[in-house]
Amino acid sequence: MSPTAPATTITPALRRRRGLTEQAAVAAVDQACRRLRLPTIRAVLDEALAVAGKEQLSYQGFLAELLLAECDDRDRRSSIRRVKAANFPRDKWLGDFDFDANPNINPATIHTLATGEWIRKGQPLCLIGDSGTGKSHLLIGLGTAAAEKGYRVKYTLATRLVNELVEAADEKVLAKTIARYGRVDLLCIDELGYMELDRRGAELLFQVLTEREEKNSIAIASNESFSGWTKTFTDPRLCAAIVDRLTFKGTIIETGTDSYRLAHGIARKSSEQANNPAAGTQGPRRGESDLMPRAPAGTG
Repeated sequence: MSPTAPATTITPALRRRRGLTEQAAVAAVDQACRRLRLPTIRAVLDEALAVAGKEQLSYQGFLAELLLAECDDRDRRSSIRRVKAANFPRDKWLGDFDFDANPNINPATIHTLATGEWIRKGQPLCLIGDSGTGKSHLLIGLGTAAAEKGYRVKYTLATRLVNELVEAADEKVLAKTIARYGRVDLLCIDELGYMELDRRGAELLFQVLTEREEKNSIAIASNESFSGWTKTFTDPRLCAAIVDRLTFKGTIIETGTDSYRLAHGIARKSSEQANNPAAGTQGPRRGESDLMPRAPAGTG
C-alpha cells in the first residue's frame, strides 16, 4: 500500500487570525515588522499592495517581492556601513576615474581587480607612481568596490599606521592591535614611501605584513619605485623582506610620472585666460600659484 501525502492544514496560529479586518491586519503587519526588524517591508507595504493588485500577483509572488525588497535594502545598508567603517578620507569611485588622462593604467586590469578575486585569494596590490597620477583614487576606489562586495576593508596612511603600532607597543597592546589589522580582508596603506621610518617603526610594520601574508590582502600606494624604498626602510635586509611580502603573487601597477592634477590645473588656467584675455596680463594674486609656463625673454 503506497503512502499518501499528508493533508495540508492551517496551523492554529494562522487560523486564529482568519477573521482580522483589513485595518486590523495592516496594524498587525506594522507591529510584526517592527518586532522582527523589517523596516523595508513596513515602508513599501502600501506600494507593494497596490502593485500586487494591479499586476494580479499570486500570494507567493507578493511575498517574494516583499522579502526580496527587504534583502536588497539590507544589503545596501550593510554596504554603506562597510564603506564607512573602512575610514576612507574622501569618496572615490572607479567609475569616476579618467583612464584617458593616464594611458599608463590599463582599464581592463582595474576592472578585473574590481571583481575582488585577488582579495579572495589574499594577494597584494602595489600602485607605484608620482604624485597626482591617480594612485590614491585607484586605492580608495578599489577599496570601496571591495567593501560594496562584502569584504571588510580598512584604509590608513603609512605614517599613521606606524605611529599607532609604536603607541600600541608602548602601551603593551601590540598583539591586539596587529590582530585587529590582521582580521580585515583588505588593508589599504596610502602614502608609503613619503617619509623615512626608523628601524623600530619599520619592524612593527613588517609584523603587520607578516600577519597578513598569503591570508588577507594588502594594497599600497607609493610615490617611490621599489629601488627607492631604501630611503623609507633604511635597513636593506628589512626593506627587501617588506618588498617581498608586498609583491609575492601580487599585482604591480605603475601609474607613471605625469601629474593629472598639474595638467588639469594648467588646462583650467589656459581656459580662464582664453575666456578673459585681460587676466593673462596680470601676475598671480597672493596665495595663487602661476601654473602657466613663462615664455623665455625676447620671445614676445
